[in-house]
Amino acid sequence: MSEAAIRTSRPVKRGRNAAAHLVLGFGGLLMIAPLIYQVVMSISTNAEVQSTPPTFWPSEIQWHNFADVFTAMNFGSSLRVSILITVIRVLAQVILCALAGYAFARMRFKGRGVILGIILSILMVPGQLFLIPQFQIVQNLGWLNTIAGIVAPGLFSAFGVFLMRQFFMGLPDELEDAARLDGANPFQVFTKIMLPLAANGVWALVIITVLWSWNDLLWPLVIASTQDSAPLSVGLANLQGEHANNYPILMAASLMAMAPILILFIAMQKKVMAGIGRSGLK
Repeated sequence: MSEAAIRTSRPVKRGRNAAAHLVLGFGGLLMIAPLIYQVVMSISTNAEVQSTPPTFWPSEIQWHNFADVFTAMNFGSSLRVSILITVIRVLAQVILCALAGYAFARMRFKGRGVILGIILSILMVPGQLFLIPQFQIVQNLGWLNTIAGIVAPGLFSAFGVFLMRQFFMGLPDELEDAARLDGANPFQVFTKIMLPLAANGVWALVIITVLWSWNDLLWPLVIASTQDSAPLSVGLANLQGEHANNYPILMAASLMAMAPILILFIAMQKKVMAGIGRSGLK
């Protein structure tokens, strides 16, 4: 390409880049607009939120709305329950799904395909269909209004097994064969060789489980009828009144409930991108 052609193509490329950045910037603004409006609502009065035409900035910032959350709901107890539920589910999912995924990917045993097919068929069934049987099991165990009752159905997932199986299937067989020649037993091969190599899959599973557990509403709403056993999702749902809503308090509580996940994402941003990007979840 001649020098004149190169000079001509540069403004064209710059124009295309500027247009692309303009479109992406507008799309990003649309995506964060609800969050910005939520922040504005959280520092406004209820009258300003419901005014017509709407006000886009409060006449006086109401910082006390965040303090009022603690009187409107038992925020500290709900936060503690949500953290405990999420930690238990994440640990259980990582251990059980990694073990099952490794067995289905690397081990040969009779009925492997049939068992895997039965587990994966759960993904085709809406979760609401399991609600009544799960409730009856938890009720018979005496786990209503307990952490165990909320956590139990989320200790294992068919999606987690499938995700970890795909990661383990992508690892080379030579590494496993070399470990066995060195005298490693199957458990040592799994813990010292294969699991560290599937770290991106583990992080993807952790991220998905944290988001799902933190935002889970239907099951805790059925099981937890007391404030002491209710996670944040149930506490926020209970803030909505039958006839009227205090929207600033509700928005402030939502922001406070969102903060731990946002901080976790910022602290683990690189692992989040690596885990989800390499898991094929586009």
